[in-house]
Amino acid sequence: MTANKFIAEVIGTFTLVSAVLGAALISGNAAGLGVALAVGLAVMGMAYAMGPISGGHFNPAVTLGFVAAGRFEKAQVIPYWLAQIVGGVASALFFAFILSSKGALPPGFAANGYDAHSPGGYPLIAALAMEIVQTALFVLLICRVTRGNGAGNLAPVAIGLTLGLMHIMSIPVANTSLNPARSIASAVIEGGWALQQLWLFILAPLVGGVIGGALDKYLGEV
Repeated sequence: MTANKFIAEVIGTFTLVSAVLGAALISGNAAGLGVALAVGLAVMGMAYAMGPISGGHFNPAVTLGFVAAGRFEKAQVIPYWLAQIVGGVASALFFAFILSSKGALPPGFAANGYDAHSPGGYPLIAALAMEIVQTALFVLLICRVTRGNGAGNLAPVAIGLTLGLMHIMSIPVANTSLNPARSIASAVIEGGWALQQLWLFILAPLVGGVIGGALDKYLGEV
């Protein structure tokens, strides 16, 4: 992995996680619409800006999905994951600094959770199913629109709008992850219960990513 690709993934993931934390913890979050819009626009913009450099993954599940689709080298997975986690955690530390300047950090720090820590009181099984299914659909869409006969220059628009839509549909279930780097970032700051439940928001998106990538490979070019 070249340095420019690493930096591109760090910047893209930093921006994505910043959209979540900034919209949820600073600008307010009316029914999740603010977060959904912010995340969709952030990914859209960064896909245009950094996509030509690194492919614009910004998400370990997307990277693994491209491997499952046969469109990304396995040897590049760990460096990409590292860059994405660095970008996400850097964003969380930045917002922790900003928020702490006014006093104590807000409870939860937009971390993902289930049962008592689900915004809508949803259980583990609901969070697991939502994360797997939504990530699978999201990664499948990314794989399809970025193919040679896909959406071309409009691919980032489709990706950003779909990610925003998925946040609208699922924030009440578990605060919507679909991205282990995003979940790790919040959990590192919140600690406690967020770290204890983090396994689900690493495992489920990765499983969903593999499913989405495998479906893309099965469907092939059209």
